[in-house]
Amino acid sequence: MATMKDIAKLAGVSTSTVSHVINKSRFVSDEIAERVNNAAKALNYAPSALARSLKVNRTQTIGMLVTTSTNPFFGEVVKGVERSCYQKGYNLILCNTEGDNERMKASIDTLLQKRVDGLLLMCSTLEGERIEVFDRYPDIPVVVMDWGPMSFASDKIQDNSYQGGYLAAQYLIDCGHRDIGCITGPLIKYQAQIRYEGFKRAMNEAGLVFNRDWVIESDFECEGGYDAFNTMYASGTLPSAIFVCNDMMAMGVINAANEKGIRIPDDLSIIGYDDIHIAKFMTPSLTTIHQPKYRLGQAAVETLLKRINKEITEPQVVQLEPTLVERQSVRVLVQ
Repeated sequence: MATMKDIAKLAGVSTSTVSHVINKSRFVSDEIAERVNNAAKALNYAPSALARSLKVNRTQTIGMLVTTSTNPFFGEVVKGVERSCYQKGYNLILCNTEGDNERMKASIDTLLQKRVDGLLLMCSTLEGERIEVFDRYPDIPVVVMDWGPMSFASDKIQDNSYQGGYLAAQYLIDCGHRDIGCITGPLIKYQAQIRYEGFKRAMNEAGLVFNRDWVIESDFECEGGYDAFNTMYASGTLPSAIFVCNDMMAMGVINAANEKGIRIPDDLSIIGYDDIHIAKFMTPSLTTIHQPKYRLGQAAVETLLKRINKEITEPQVVQLEPTLVERQSVRVLVQ
């Protein structure tokens, strides 16, 4: 592999001159710069990313941890992260935790040993935990995406899930529904809890009664939605509408309802949450709350780079607002 010394010898200049041309660190005449560049091209010279990273104390690399899930929500967020990294000239190392806390902590340790410039964390298994590895790397910039209180210093990018839950319930109420159920995510998780709190606020403001049999806690997965609906169905009378707290569970609900001959939305209205890409291709297409997934990833990268470049000093919380997407899964009972 060619070195700067080889280029200097071929171009008839000093090694320091070659360094200035390649790194653009000092003015060099056009004639000499051309000789150096031609020599580098002839020798198929490729700058050492490792050597440069040691010199400037930057690797131009970001590490990201994400919980493995069948939910395409995570993939759509990662797409926003990857595209933003590419546009900013950064590489991305992606690690899946598969919901395993020990694997998650080991992955964080590995990424920090590889001297990534910063970390993006999107794994709710961290919620409320102390992570000892950060004690050994107190200066590493960290941005947490879309989950609750942390026991370590970081910036945070989040969806306004409270407002999203409120929007979902309010839309069902505005459509004339009074008997409304809710299938939540795991309520020990912050986002699931506050999404449900937003739902309850809208119900309370409308003076509607909560039926205990119509509120089922689940797990944010298709199978969880399927099982939750069957539990609700077995309890007796169904509500006229259900707020299902993510689109994956909504898919499971629709499947279970279809098996029982319950028509969506004629017999039962469904509203989801997230607006994953496939939501509009479901039958019927799913009315849902849009969470700005691509923007979530983009905002996380932008905030992390500001922290890396010391453009911000105080902890940042960037909140992205959800919006309603009307499709075909909710029946309007009043005009």
